[in-house]
Amino acid sequence: MTRIFTAIMAAVVLVFAALLPVPGIGAQGASWEVHGLALHGDLKYGPDFRHFDYVNPDAPKGGNVRLNAIGTFDSLHPFILRGVKAAGIGMTFDTLTVGSGDEPFSVYGLIAQTIEVPQDNSWVAFKLRPEARFHDGSPITVEDVIFTFEALKTKGHPFYRTYYAAVTKAERVGPRKVRFSFNVKDNRELPLIVGQMPVLSKAYWSTRDFERTTLEPVLGSGPYRVVAVDPGRSITYERVRDYWAANLPVNVGRHNFDRIRYDYYRDATVALEAFKAGQYDFRAEFVARDWATGYQSPALQNGWIKKEEIPHQQPTGMQGFVFNTRRPVFQDPRVRQALAYAFDFEWTNRTLFYGAYARTKSYFSNSELASRGLPSPAELKILEPYRGRIPEEVFTQEYDPPRTNGTGFMRENLRVAFKLLKEAGWEVNDRGVLVNVRTGEPMEFEFLLVSPTFERVVLPYVYNLKNRLGIQARVRTVDSTQYQNRIDNFDFDVIVETFGQSLSPGNEQRDYWKSDRADEPGSQNVAGVRDPVVDELVELVIAAEDRQTLIDRTRALDRVLLWGHYVIPQWHIKSFRVAYWDKFSRPAVQAKYDLAFDAWWVDPVKEARLAEVKTLLSRSKK
Repeated sequence: MTRIFTAIMAAVVLVFAALLPVPGIGAQGASWEVHGLALHGDLKYGPDFRHFDYVNPDAPKGGNVRLNAIGTFDSLHPFILRGVKAAGIGMTFDTLTVGSGDEPFSVYGLIAQTIEVPQDNSWVAFKLRPEARFHDGSPITVEDVIFTFEALKTKGHPFYRTYYAAVTKAERVGPRKVRFSFNVKDNRELPLIVGQMPVLSKAYWSTRDFERTTLEPVLGSGPYRVVAVDPGRSITYERVRDYWAANLPVNVGRHNFDRIRYDYYRDATVALEAFKAGQYDFRAEFVARDWATGYQSPALQNGWIKKEEIPHQQPTGMQGFVFNTRRPVFQDPRVRQALAYAFDFEWTNRTLFYGAYARTKSYFSNSELASRGLPSPAELKILEPYRGRIPEEVFTQEYDPPRTNGTGFMRENLRVAFKLLKEAGWEVNDRGVLVNVRTGEPMEFEFLLVSPTFERVVLPYVYNLKNRLGIQARVRTVDSTQYQNRIDNFDFDVIVETFGQSLSPGNEQRDYWKSDRADEPGSQNVAGVRDPVVDELVELVIAAEDRQTLIDRTRALDRVLLWGHYVIPQWHIKSFRVAYWDKFSRPAVQAKYDLAFDAWWVDPVKEARLAEVKTLLSRSKK
């Protein structure tokens, strides 16, 4: 999830948290070399900060942790489109800067010792730390940074081409300084986007093909390195004992586990049973039914397994059934709107989810960025130029997904659905099949899933489509590799997808919604949105000069997307649901916007007590 950089301007001052700026004079005028950058306001942490507030600086290092992943993997190279990357592989690579988990969007130097920006935001420069090292001991150089940028932009995952589209070049401007130039000015996000870039070794890749998958551990510089790989089954990481950045303020109290192993399971149900049997230590739960009933066991009853709901202030984004509008059947928004009336969220939430979820009504839910009520005067000023080119409901109605009484009877909803379908040229024939009036072809499409767990949600919806609207709908569940390949190539009708959002939406919105991404394999514009108005609104969001303008423009974009009916919104929850064997301790202060599991630690006393329990259990089974 990407966030926006705030520039140094008269109206919006970029505050460097009591750091006295050191101006430099260049072609673009004054520039400032600083330890961090913040969005629309103050940095929380000044230049002399010792650690983030949500860590324990005295957390002990040590212990082994086992985690789980579903599916499989076939690559340790996470920067290209090909292959399925291994879980946790990002821990092996350091980036120029790192964000904090208790600010909407602030970044601080990691590989970069300082960050320099001019007043017009036309470039950003990073001075590298002299002590920065790869795992083989070689120094991280300006040449490595330039190589990484060029490789990602020309050979990397298509995402990077969009992400760095406005970055024209990277060049050496000093012994340890690299500057990135932009083809636009006053884009507040670009300096922070560049700062999120991992840095790869030019020497390492000089003898390897960057565009090929590999199961050879790629040379990195992060807090962990790969030490064991069982292809498709498990991967183990070991904490780098001489990690060059271990004592930097951004890392103090983090990366406490000696070893982290991910075990892969083909099925989520099997994975849950394995957890209860003690085969791994920690899991985040996303299935309400399992959270309500799936953990019942002697281990839970005796307190050996802990369940917690940890509140957060993260935007929850949009999860929903996503229509592939490249398919002719979904190109009429009235059809997409009609199909939403056949999804009974209230029944689903009551029957399947134990009432655990709230209905999602915005692409930016659980944040101030979410549209609500009718457009404000500021939003209307943004939207009025598009009147006649966007649905009139944008101006006259608050978006609210269709509702039911939760009993399973939805006659009123179906009446609306049939009306919309008829307007779009579809009617039920004498055999009870919904057909196109002009061609006689039946309406048929497929829900593509990667997890059998979600079938229990989709199948009741398919029942409504088939038996109440006459649509020939079906469900297909495939393995993770096939699923990813089909998504990358837009080979699907309907999928369940999540559009994650941050508190500072920006350049990533291009990959979600812009027309030029609709046919780019691997892009996140899975819905195939091609709307010039959306294109323009995305650019307005990116160019927002202050926080209030960002809020107004994001809400305007939200309204247009919602009334485009590209998805059927599903649900969200405002807490992390986690379960773990009682061997961990965690900081007293919780990060607002992050679970921050990397700040937890294995508590030696708890671990010893738990080991005794497991030994007794093992003996009792013999």
